[in-house]
Amino acid sequence: MDNLGYLFAAFAVIWVGLFVYILVLTQKQRQLRRDIDWLKETSEKEAK
Repeated sequence: MDNLGYLFAAFAVIWVGLFVYILVLTQKQRQLRRDIDWLKETSEKEAK
């Protein structure tokens, strides 16, 4: 039972790391979506 604090700390670090990783992926996905939309708009304007 002495190491229970370390176990909790390890779980906390893992969950925080996972949360940050998901946030970073979400931001990158939004940026990619904006880039794709911009490319679509640009290609449609050039096709006209």
